[in-house]
Amino acid sequence: MRKFRVVVNGKEYVVEVEEIGYSANADGENIRTEQVSTNKIEGSVSHPAKSSDGEVLAPMPGKIVSLMVNKGDSVKEGQVVAILEAMKMENEIQAPKGGVVVDVRVSKGANVNRGDVLLVIE
Repeated sequence: MRKFRVVVNGKEYVVEVEEIGYSANADGENIRTEQVSTNKIEGSVSHPAKSSDGEVLAPMPGKIVSLMVNKGDSVKEGQVVAILEAMKMENEIQAPKGGVVVDVRVSKGANVNRGDVLLVIE
């Protein structure tokens, strides 16, 4: 049994692959068959976590390459509020709820860690 960690649609899973053996296909060729089972890793997310006080948290370590909002701006749920570059990929950070931006705690070019507060929405 071999284990692999995969991310699908932003959710992280551990996949266990067990080699069962070989069987013949319709053409008589031997093909390898495997059985796959998945187990979700609890608490692993790749989108910003929502806290009860409206904080938007960094989903992963990276660099802020763009901020789309300023203090006092109104935002809608799902609106892109920042772009975070991680591993040479740009990730859109979306507002977890609608409201008014009451605090912006990062600036363009800032390096952040997973869980750092980027901004606060009320």
